[in-house]
Amino acid sequence: MRPGANGPLAAAVITLALASCASGPSLHQRAEGRLRANPGQVVATELAFARAAQEDGQWTAFNHFADGDAVMFVPEAVRAKDWLKGRANPANAVRWQPAQVWSSCDGTLAVTKGPWQRANGTVGYFTTVWKRQRNDEYRWVMDQGDGLQQPLAVADMIGGKTAACNGQPTPPADLLAGPADTINAGVSRDGTLRWQVVTHPDGSRMAVATYWDGSAWQDAIRETVSAQ
Repeated sequence: MRPGANGPLAAAVITLALASCASGPSLHQRAEGRLRANPGQVVATELAFARAAQEDGQWTAFNHFADGDAVMFVPEAVRAKDWLKGRANPANAVRWQPAQVWSSCDGTLAVTKGPWQRANGTVGYFTTVWKRQRNDEYRWVMDQGDGLQQPLAVADMIGGKTAACNGQPTPPADLLAGPADTINAGVSRDGTLRWQVVTHPDGSRMAVATYWDGSAWQDAIRETVSAQ
């Protein structure tokens, strides 16, 4: 998991993210009965999450922005709401910045990734899966990451990809998992974005998210975390 919140980002990046469509699906989209991708809203939510960690406390923010079924890694997989309940906030919340976002075609699921920094100088990356709620807000359903020897570069602009809306995506091959492994997984409503985390008995894990490009599955993330 990311240790957790928002460092300075260029004003142009924030403006782009918010202007992209932080207000949610349009009335026209609702009238069609079809939700659309909204990566700007996902980024705006990630930025609000990061800011809340600094202003309200790290675990308070994690709990507020978590879906009811969210899972996080500490390093073992835990149900976030249970693990976070009553947990004291650290004195110094981790800072983080979204650098990339991937969305399903219908916008019901999205993935963000970026760097984090601790006050003690350690650095790493986070990966978060976001699920659109019935009220059109996003809440995270999976959060994981790892430390790094060298920091990820903080991009001048946030990169984004949206899954194709055409074609008929068939489910990609699952990650290989043994009988003692723990599997956490999810898929967008339209089947164009999927994620899966396989945790091994020694605590190591592999996280993968893939999106449909109209003819084949492409990796958004494919990350291996060693046992701690």
